[in-house]
Amino acid sequence: MVTSVAEHYDVAIIGGGPGGATTAAVLLKHNPDLRVAVFEREVFPRDHIGESQLPPISAVLHEIGCWEKVERAGFPVKIGATFTWGKTTDPWIFEFLPVANIPQEVERPGRYQGWRVQTAFQVDRSTYDKILLDHAAELGAFVSQGCRIKAIHRAGDRVDAIETEDGRRVTARYFVDASGNAAILRKAMGIEVTVPTLLKNVAFWDYYTDPAWADEDDAKATRIHIRSLPYGWIWCIRIGPTRFSVGMVCPAEYYKESGKTPEQMYDEAIASDKDVVRILSRATRRGEVERTTDWSYVVDRTYGENWFLVGEVAGFADPILSAGLTLTQTGARELAYTILELDRGRLDRPWLLHRYDEVQRRRVIQHMRFAEYWYSANGIFENIRENCARIAADAGLKLSPQQAFQWLARGGLEDDFPGQVGIGGYDLAAVKQLMQRFTGDKAKWQIAGKNVFKLNLANAEKTTYGRLENGRIIPTPCYVRGTTRLPLMGVFADLVEALEQSSDIETITEYLRKNASLKMAPEHIQVTIQHALGCLEVMALNYWVLCSTRKGRPALDVESPIEGAIMHTVAEGESITMPHG
Repeated sequence: MVTSVAEHYDVAIIGGGPGGATTAAVLLKHNPDLRVAVFEREVFPRDHIGESQLPPISAVLHEIGCWEKVERAGFPVKIGATFTWGKTTDPWIFEFLPVANIPQEVERPGRYQGWRVQTAFQVDRSTYDKILLDHAAELGAFVSQGCRIKAIHRAGDRVDAIETEDGRRVTARYFVDASGNAAILRKAMGIEVTVPTLLKNVAFWDYYTDPAWADEDDAKATRIHIRSLPYGWIWCIRIGPTRFSVGMVCPAEYYKESGKTPEQMYDEAIASDKDVVRILSRATRRGEVERTTDWSYVVDRTYGENWFLVGEVAGFADPILSAGLTLTQTGARELAYTILELDRGRLDRPWLLHRYDEVQRRRVIQHMRFAEYWYSANGIFENIRENCARIAADAGLKLSPQQAFQWLARGGLEDDFPGQVGIGGYDLAAVKQLMQRFTGDKAKWQIAGKNVFKLNLANAEKTTYGRLENGRIIPTPCYVRGTTRLPLMGVFADLVEALEQSSDIETITEYLRKNASLKMAPEHIQVTIQHALGCLEVMALNYWVLCSTRKGRPALDVESPIEGAIMHTVAEGESITMPHG
């Protein structure tokens, strides 16, 4: 149904999924006067995989005023994940926050505050995507569902108009392709993609329902289940009070050589794991195995003269890290801010475009690198360190296996958000803990045993990065040296300020503690200090900080425990679903 007959808009978006809907919502949240149109070929609701989120999405939902709507839908609160992966077959848990911070009784609906800021949702996309698109419409977007694009009219690198199958010719000042795998505008503009050779997988999935699940408490706070197979892995995601999404992933070549049907591959994989079998023992299966290719790729560029690519049309990283929706919706926010600033005309256009392109492609590539490392620990590749060297070589770096292994903790772990360090829900401390769980080797910290830290800006060039805040991109100082950068924002800015005042670790730590006490509740201060140490480690690995030891003075005692509050082996009698029990 066409909800608008207008032919000209400020922004015309192809695709009404999370990428398109979030772009529209952020634009209209910060400039309600814009004329924004969204053209979606399907009629929502419709099923879609990619149901498990990471916490950065919650911040985006909160910004556009949609978090409460998603919360009221009753999707399970995601607090982490359980895995069988690595050196042993014992299940282990990764948490977004210590379980002790989660109340015994989780009240729903809740508010975006306290411990909920550190969590995510596991969503039924048929409901979630409709909430997002309807919210964009409520903010003022002109939404056309069941509307297919017939043609893209272009002149060189410029889009003149899009033509719909119902005969409409739509012009706009900006065009956005958020059409996912359909890649409608991307293909029309001839944009190439790069496909890494290490991760070429296929996925098969189906859905299960059981009304009795609605009475279980783990519908309120739960974890995604990832179960390793000799040739791939299984996911099991609770996406609603009575519904689970269950699928399996394996290399495309393995599937091809097996000679089995998708149904046979799927049935054998699901039956092989006792935890998944137990969870689904009473459930009714839909009985329709779907499949897709999960090949990681990234585009050569994400923008043209008056058009942009956002979400999976611009790049896709293997789903092992559950990062798909997060990359899409945080990318949509970045795009909306970019368009808003282009309209204001106060910031340099080439800088804005380059910034958007660099951020989007870098994040996808980083998730690819980390996913490849993750797979190497599952027996798909024999030697983890050798594979790290291959990953580094793919990134244009000639490193020894040991150097590449160390690089993965810094080069593959740049900021998901400026001023922070993390990827796939893991901060640097968690990644080091993960590495030793995978390899059996004790993780090393560059800053451990040191107490003198001197800022090192030799041969660094001072430039600008961009901080997103209240609909504006704020140019922020940033140091660049070679391929590394030091953004003066967030925790990094706090560290630089502390290092400019003192090189003594006690003084630095006290400065960070006092600064944190001015910004946050007491219960969050220690977590912030721990995260700051992770950032300090990255600065040391990249030589932004030179560290040494002065005798007779207290030194940093930093290590990665095998078992901890964030990551630990499932104890006997411990629930793999509920945070308590």
